[in-house]
Amino acid sequence: MRTHLLFLLSLLVLLWSPVSVCSWKKEEFRNCNQTPFCKRARGRKPGSCALVATHVSVSGGDLVAKLAPREPDPDREDQELVKPLALTLSVYRDGVLRVKIDEDPSLESPKKRFQVPDVVVPEFESEKLWLQRLSTEKVGGDEHLSSIVFLSDDHEGVVRHDPFEVYVRERSSGDRVLSLNSHGLLDFEQLRAKKEGEEWEERFRSHTDTRPHGPQSISFDVSFYGADFVSGIPEHATSLALKPTRGPGIEHSEPYRLFNLDVFEFVHESPFGLYGSIPFMISHGKARGSSGFFWLNAAEMQIDVLGEGWDADSGIALPSSQKRVDTFWMSEAGIVDAFFFIGPGPKDVVKRYVSVTGMPAMPQLFATAYHQSRWNYRDEEDVENVHSKFDEHDIPCDVLWLDIDHTDGRRYFTWDKVSFPHPEEMQRKLAAKGRHLVTIVDPHIKRDGSYFIHKEASKNGYYIKDASGNDFDGWCWPGSSSYLDMLNPEIRSWWADRFSFENYVGSTPSLYIWNDMNEPSVFNGPELTMPRDCLHYGGVEHRELHNANGLYFHMATSDGLLKRGNGNDRPFVLSRAFFGGSQRYGAIWTGDNTADWDQLRVSVPMLLALGLTGISFTGADVTGYFGNPGPELFVRWYQLAAYYPFFRGHAHQDTKRREPWLFGERNTELVRDAIRTRYMLLPFFYTLFREANVTGVPVLRPLWMEFPFDEATFDKDEAFMVGNSLLVQGIFTERAKHVSVYLPGKESWYDLRTGTAYLGSKTHKLEASEDHIPAFQRAGTIIPRRDRFRRSTTQMVNDPYTLVIALNSSQAAEGELYIDDGKSFEFKHGAYIHRRFVFAEGKLASLNMAPATSEQRWEIGQMELATWLVLLLRSKNRNSRIARR
Repeated sequence: MRTHLLFLLSLLVLLWSPVSVCSWKKEEFRNCNQTPFCKRARGRKPGSCALVATHVSVSGGDLVAKLAPREPDPDREDQELVKPLALTLSVYRDGVLRVKIDEDPSLESPKKRFQVPDVVVPEFESEKLWLQRLSTEKVGGDEHLSSIVFLSDDHEGVVRHDPFEVYVRERSSGDRVLSLNSHGLLDFEQLRAKKEGEEWEERFRSHTDTRPHGPQSISFDVSFYGADFVSGIPEHATSLALKPTRGPGIEHSEPYRLFNLDVFEFVHESPFGLYGSIPFMISHGKARGSSGFFWLNAAEMQIDVLGEGWDADSGIALPSSQKRVDTFWMSEAGIVDAFFFIGPGPKDVVKRYVSVTGMPAMPQLFATAYHQSRWNYRDEEDVENVHSKFDEHDIPCDVLWLDIDHTDGRRYFTWDKVSFPHPEEMQRKLAAKGRHLVTIVDPHIKRDGSYFIHKEASKNGYYIKDASGNDFDGWCWPGSSSYLDMLNPEIRSWWADRFSFENYVGSTPSLYIWNDMNEPSVFNGPELTMPRDCLHYGGVEHRELHNANGLYFHMATSDGLLKRGNGNDRPFVLSRAFFGGSQRYGAIWTGDNTADWDQLRVSVPMLLALGLTGISFTGADVTGYFGNPGPELFVRWYQLAAYYPFFRGHAHQDTKRREPWLFGERNTELVRDAIRTRYMLLPFFYTLFREANVTGVPVLRPLWMEFPFDEATFDKDEAFMVGNSLLVQGIFTERAKHVSVYLPGKESWYDLRTGTAYLGSKTHKLEASEDHIPAFQRAGTIIPRRDRFRRSTTQMVNDPYTLVIALNSSQAAEGELYIDDGKSFEFKHGAYIHRRFVFAEGKLASLNMAPATSEQRWEIGQMELATWLVLLLRSKNRNSRIARR
């Protein structure tokens, strides 16, 4: 999060602190050649997998089999006996195929391999289709049989026995969709006893990993058929369409790394892993559409995207009529627990993925508005001054944030008695004007015998242990720190109770939480994180669950706010680290970016990739966390970020103050206008958040998600869609005079500010205005707005709505509006309004999309009292007001 320690406690700090105070240093982190499991896996050749499927049958509604090596060569004496692996193949509704490969539980093993809990939601398990029988056939001239299972009316799963392979194919054509081990690269390092004289320890810089269970990595190839590109697997600061990492003529040889790390001032256009990891990849192509692959594994992972021709000498023949993208997945530990998603559209794939990992949480309305943060607002007077300046400059704001120095010596759940002596009064002043407060609560607990959190955690044995079985002691912001073992449900429940008003003294109902540093960040640890041989609940090594650590911390904190509000108040928790399923617990931001134009530009594909993996409520630190933006970058960032799902200005303590009014009168005016644009569009955004909450389809979308057959959109990641109605193009260069915007589709697009119509399926060169960045409403859509400017969302509750109707070539349009109380869970019991507006033949109709419940009828009655303003956009009659009621 931050790069400068505020104090030096000992000579030890002086010795290692440069690691944590300087900008990103490549040598501080391992590359593939320095990571033994990655180096071993990359050295394997296609066709090296000797496994075949035997004893294939149906049991418990699943296809089960043994994966055993072919008969060993009798002339070789150096071959080790390889135990058979257990294969389980399960089928779920909507054609989801799950493949698990693990060590055979009926055979002895030094330990049980870790399977990641609490990611797959219980509802998904109820969607299992129980297999009754298998069919077999010889496929494509194979000498050996393959087993066939039903997936859907259009697709079936195939288990090829020899050589072992799993793939999904279309029933009518036989064309493949997805496959695993088509190139014979599957390798599963089984747990075993250590041989005499064998060296299992690994060393990196000054750190030693004892690796008591030895090598246990897994690797395999996955192919996406009919694909032009692949995307997903966040978090990387790179293009949305993932560039090949291996193959002829490819310069960048590092795979995409998934290993949650505290990477400050990260660089753009890099495959290096950042703060979160979601091993979910989505492919897309004009020929077939989309498919997806998710590997539920929380250990370090490395993924190669293989360039065309990488397997030219392999001798393996795959269907040549189908274009494909090959990938290679490597993980340090765990099991194979993989999910195949067949599409065919990108929205279908995302919907199926979130059916496994859970729907995104519905945020409170205030959380979708503007947030103002800094490390650190100094004291209550500083908070009051910032609070009042927003009103003085007539700039709306809903949330102020406090970083680590609001606490007593960086002991979380406390307040600095000098700087923040009256926290409840401070919060009441903010709440009086409809504003909220967010405080930071990090996972490192100060090892101080007088600190109540540490005393209780230490007494109860709640900390993660080091390899020797003692409480792990690492260094972070408070100095010597220990870390709670959030894998343990009992400890998560205990942590959740810390957020009660009784335990978190000084907190009020208008206070919410920020979880940072939860990768976890350990300043004196290997790669600034926790040693892999630390021990968690049940004897699980940290290496096995590292990437899910932030998820469990986020989960426990969110549950704490849920408990605090007796289950009635929607939590707001921002987290930096994430994993599959994090969308269920709150917002994510992209971490410690820098105030430069490249970082502004890369924020777009980073947020789009997160959206593709189920996490809709995302944003980047507006104007950059590190460094000092110039006035133009400052303004351009606000103009773009007004369309981020999560909209927060944040900055490092060593930067110049940069509240919206500090760059001169003209720039204040421009930033005010950008923030007001967000508030005007809040009804539209809130409706999209509800869509994400119900379907998983993200708020921010790549152009190809809405226009999946338009190849011109496939490499466009400087522009994005907000829902299906708005297209936004950022300006990413200084002193730009013009900006090119590609507008897809056959229908027209209307400039969001002027109503000017532009043709679709065309690139337009537009003048770059300092007033705004290009934003267009799609013809055929209706967008709800609120046009009265207020200081916060709570002041907007009774304001009228405006419907902006953009007519298509048929003089028709449609759109939706979702309304609830903006804070509670009553919407789950029907207390909401969901209207679909349809304009056709010169008339506007309003259709009720919600079930008619008793709770809802009262709300609809309130809505009927609202005033409506309707604006009509036509390509010939550009902007005419047609109705008001």
